[in-house]
Amino acid sequence: MLPTACSYNGMVVTPHRLASQTGLNILRQGGNAVQAAIAAAATLCVVYPHMTGLGGDGFWLILPASAQKKQEDGHSGVVFSEPIFIDACGRSALAASRKRYVDRGFTSVPKRGPYAALTVAGAVSGWQAALQIAAGWECGNRASLSMATLFADAVGYAEEGYPVSSSQSDMTAAMFSELADQHGFARHFLSRGKTPPANSRLRLPVLAETFRRLAEHGLEDFYRGCLAEELAADLCDAGSPLRLDDLLAHRAEILPPLTLRLTGTHLFNSPPPTQGIASLAILALVEMFCERTHCDLSDESIFIHVLVEATKRAFALRDTFVADPEHMVRPAHDLLTREELLHLAESISLHHAQPWPHAVPGGDTVWLGVMDREGNSVSYIQSIYHEFGSGVTLPRSGIVWQNRGLSFSFAPGSANSLAPGKKPFHTLNPAMALLDDGRILSYGTMGGEGQPQTQAAVFFRYVRLGFPLQHAVGAPRWLLGRAWGEASANLKVEDAFASVVIDKLNTMGHITERVPSPSGMMGHAGALVRHPDGIMEGAFDPRSDGAVCCW
Repeated sequence: MLPTACSYNGMVVTPHRLASQTGLNILRQGGNAVQAAIAAAATLCVVYPHMTGLGGDGFWLILPASAQKKQEDGHSGVVFSEPIFIDACGRSALAASRKRYVDRGFTSVPKRGPYAALTVAGAVSGWQAALQIAAGWECGNRASLSMATLFADAVGYAEEGYPVSSSQSDMTAAMFSELADQHGFARHFLSRGKTPPANSRLRLPVLAETFRRLAEHGLEDFYRGCLAEELAADLCDAGSPLRLDDLLAHRAEILPPLTLRLTGTHLFNSPPPTQGIASLAILALVEMFCERTHCDLSDESIFIHVLVEATKRAFALRDTFVADPEHMVRPAHDLLTREELLHLAESISLHHAQPWPHAVPGGDTVWLGVMDREGNSVSYIQSIYHEFGSGVTLPRSGIVWQNRGLSFSFAPGSANSLAPGKKPFHTLNPAMALLDDGRILSYGTMGGEGQPQTQAAVFFRYVRLGFPLQHAVGAPRWLLGRAWGEASANLKVEDAFASVVIDKLNTMGHITERVPSPSGMMGHAGALVRHPDGIMEGAFDPRSDGAVCCW
């Protein structure tokens, strides 16, 4: 197992090493954690275009150093206020009514094409909100770090070319029949009409120019400037229901995060319309179950079984209630009380698996974490949903637009039914934990419904079982349901687990499928920890193209 990276001056983890290096370069130039995160995210938009892009959404948890006050009673702990949450989720087009789709012969929102591109891309507005939050921080030489500096690597890789990752090449080949004929896709992401091979050079000069324009005119130009007018015109030409008025109306929102108190830890995650409630509920259900049964989570088969059973119940809770918060019948915090969750925890059996016919959403995403020398911490996640989103690539900007509207349902009365101006359900949910001993844990992963499961595995392995951080992230994992285009919804288990562990899971009633280890379908996780003495630890996922970069 790889050793855990350590440093004092700053640390960045992303699922692509070039983006991690970009973030570190910003920290070394005197930038803060937010600036480094935006620079890294911009590079990911270029070098990991199947996972993320300017045409997607994003969610932030930001813990400013000023929110951390050392105790004055002689103890070594730190008192924290809660992180700041940014919701940069775009709403559905004002023209995206269910009737419009049904009249055109659709029985559901399509996976690809212009009618899949029906929600505003919110990520850039989230970058802008994060910069406004960080504007007053006492950190480094902020004044010298212009947007051009933050976007320099993204522009360079887009213009001069970057080596195509195996992940991008494999996903392009796997989805070729769905993507090749989509509006503008071939021009930007195919090589002479074919899948670009891994390690071949791919240039995105139009996207490079878009980053230059944003650097020159400001991020607001994406929604209320000349760039916005071009985006709207290109979306209209492609056949999307999105129009300029949809972009003009969009704003990122700064909101309280979802919170949960467990023994020795305050946990934070993203509120609806995301599945952050499921991530927190899994942690609570496991702890409540262990309090009642005193089960031994160091036994790998028990560990997997209990977390999977908690996952089933948390997903049922999520699917019943979570939607655009304006359309939810109950507020999310009410669903995370001990009284609300107790009966779910009591329904878990230590010896038998609950049947699970549940069909689940997939999705491709990037999570990244940054901590700077002053102690500012970021947990950020950004996505275009499925690989290459809708596939619609806008000719004048080079932006591939997300298909997050696929989360909407046509079912009458559904909380997630399609309607104009509505936020879609999101699998994205960045995580953060503040431990009573003063440690800050920033963590997350891509992987659709795998996100809450992997977050739980990393948290319990590191915080409760005492795994070294890199081992907690890189150790064998499992996935209940499907991801990466898989059709089955069984329990996939990496074959690095001992056969006796998998055999015991089968005996309990789980329907397991062994997959090669390490498997990308398990997601690309990462984690950073800051200790009270200032030392930082970082871990990346060997299933990704990522790295921890630090100094």
